[in-house]
Amino acid sequence: MEYLSLEEFYQSICKLGAPLVPEEISKELGQFNVFDTNELRALSGDKKGKMPYNRRLYYKISLIEGKSRAEYADKVIDIEKYALLFATPKVPYNYTSEDETHNAVFCVFGPDFITRSNTGFILDELPIFSPGNVPVFELSESEFHYLRTLFSKMKKEQASDYAFKYDLIRNYVMELIHMGQKFQPASVLYPKHSASERVTSLFVELLERQFPIESNQQRIGLRTAKDYADRLSVHVNHLNKVLKENTGRTTTEVIGNRITQEARILLKQTNWTVSEIGYCLGFEEVAHFSNFFRKHAQITPNSFRNE
Repeated sequence: MEYLSLEEFYQSICKLGAPLVPEEISKELGQFNVFDTNELRALSGDKKGKMPYNRRLYYKISLIEGKSRAEYADKVIDIEKYALLFATPKVPYNYTSEDETHNAVFCVFGPDFITRSNTGFILDELPIFSPGNVPVFELSESEFHYLRTLFSKMKKEQASDYAFKYDLIRNYVMELIHMGQKFQPASVLYPKHSASERVTSLFVELLERQFPIESNQQRIGLRTAKDYADRLSVHVNHLNKVLKENTGRTTTEVIGNRITQEARILLKQTNWTVSEIGYCLGFEEVAHFSNFFRKHAQITPNSFRNE
């Protein structure tokens, strides 16, 4: 499954011939940018855009025009004409246009672009970015044109030499967020033929998003079957049933096998203590980690490391 950071997203855009991200957009500014799919399609020759599930590490707000379909968590939303879509790094989504007249403008930004210090909010605490909500909103024609003007202002402001332009752009982004939270979510479909595969795909994506562990200060955020079910807005029993059907294993077994795989890597490739590795993998006590590893690997962590 593809891992796509914001920097890698920019690299993919540049491969299509689009200009490189402006030099002044630094990590301190939160890596903000605005794009138009018409421009990108002209560069790539792709008439029917598709954005597959991948590990996006950035936030994205899209203003959509034309018939299309969005899949978010276990939900499917058919978009007939106009919609506003919010994407968070927490939950992957799939988005496909259904006709050649489709168009979208969208902005992308890193988690540091909107902070409590400059807006009074934390993005992940806002309802619009909370797991379980439906972040796709159908718009009237007048609402669409108003928001289209807002995106145009952001693009124009970004190209200006105004010293405080990113402060102004943050205000535009927050207006988009507030408007989204005031709209009613789009209607949701649950096609039976694909729901099981989709939930499985999203579970695997969220599981892989926890790894690799690259620092002994890093810690996985999702540890139990319930953690994953809550993130995907499905009942834990339903998630367990779906994974059993598609993988032959329970949710706990899949999680346990992946954590054991990462534990093996860390034990062999780092000099971290067993306690530090256990902490990174979500265990409060080293004894709990040792028991877990021995159960799954039939050997103790220290014995495995010394083999």
